[in-house]
Amino acid sequence: MSTTNGPGAAKQPFWLGGAAASFAVCFTHPIDQTKYRMQVLQSRTSMLSTLYRFAVRDGISSLWSGLSASVLRQSTYSTARFGLYNFLTRKITQQQPGATKQPLSAPATIACAGLAGGLAGMVGNPTEVVLVRMCADGAKPASERFHYPNAAVGLYQIWKQEGVKVFGRGLSANVVRSVLMNVSQIAPYAAAKRTILARTSLQDDIRTHALASLFAGTVATTACAPADVLKSRIQSSASGKGGSSLSQVIRAGLASEGPWFLMKGWTPAWLRLTSVTPILLTEKRLTD
Repeated sequence: MSTTNGPGAAKQPFWLGGAAASFAVCFTHPIDQTKYRMQVLQSRTSMLSTLYRFAVRDGISSLWSGLSASVLRQSTYSTARFGLYNFLTRKITQQQPGATKQPLSAPATIACAGLAGGLAGMVGNPTEVVLVRMCADGAKPASERFHYPNAAVGLYQIWKQEGVKVFGRGLSANVVRSVLMNVSQIAPYAAAKRTILARTSLQDDIRTHALASLFAGTVATTACAPADVLKSRIQSSASGKGGSSLSQVIRAGLASEGPWFLMKGWTPAWLRLTSVTPILLTEKRLTD
């Protein structure tokens, strides 16, 4: 992928976004794990209380349980969504003679981001199932835990014990979430960056990138929260267990927790996403 920073700018590899996400998640995994646990728990415990509760009970190192699944998920899902987005945008700009150095229009940006996000959601759904189960395990009664030692074993046990169909569990919610994530992360970033450059004295540098990324991360967290909660609750349940369909999860959540259950885990999700968005969108910044 070529940049507009100069005539000799280097071409960035397609896997850069996924590699950046995999690296970042090694540091943010405890926050991500807390988000999943808050989403599956039917309580109003705050993020810090949830984090403290499990750290005291199981030890600090337990906050990194499920890290292998998180890295695997980023290696598939994030690589696909950023790689596909950049591929699609390159194809569009190549079809516009003399416009290869111009930013995409807002509709084109949204279309590319949405398509790339939806396809990436399909690619990453099997690893998403393993990730949710491994992260949520510690919040469940001992009899309901899956006890996967790592992501590879988890994938094998799901296929062996429950069948390949389980890898599609929560797919519709995950695709919706992935579309929303890409659109609400990439499109607001581009819009915020254009606005900052047009209405302030800031230049196209790391400060502008950070501000645009903060805005994008906040929008993405809020837009994706309902689909993220529904996906986590569907995927965390064992095969054949009642109450695991989309309609059942919605009805049960509304009945026992009210409509705000759809925003559970927003705080850790926001902290994680706003911290990694500047890293994940570094590749996007280079291509603007």
